[in-house]
Amino acid sequence: QVQLVESGGGSVQAGGSLRLSCAASEYTSSSYCMGWFRQAPGKEREGVATINSGGSTSYADSVKGRFTISKANAENTLYLQMDSLKPEDTAVYYCAAMRNSDGYCARFRSSEYQLWGQGTQVTVSS
Repeated sequence: QVQLVESGGGSVQAGGSLRLSCAASEYTSSSYCMGWFRQAPGKEREGVATINSGGSTSYADSVKGRFTISKANAENTLYLQMDSLKPEDTAVYYCAAMRNSDGYCARFRSSEYQLWGQGTQVTVSS
C-alpha cells in the first residue's frame, strides 16, 4: 500500500508563503490523481488543488492565483506552493491519491480518494 507523508507546514503571517511537500512511498504518478485537501476546525474537509499524470491542474476558486500544485515524478513527491496566504487558509493540509484510469482529476470530493497522508498544520496570522 502506498504511503503518503506530508511536510512543510508551519506558522506564517498573512501575505506570506509556505511550500508543502508530500512524499509517496512508491511511484504513483502514472495511474493516480493526486491532490491537496484541507480541514479547518469545525469545517468539512475541502479540496484545494489536484493534478493528473500529465500535469494538468485544477484549483478551488478560493486559492486560484495564489496556490500552485506540482509534482516531481522522479522523486515521487507532490508539492503545494502557497503564496499570499490569508488567515482563512489556516487548516490541516492533507495529501491524497486516487486511483484513476481516465486522467480526469478535477475531483474535489474527499470520498473519492483512497490514500491519505497524516496531515500538516498551516496557521496564518493576521
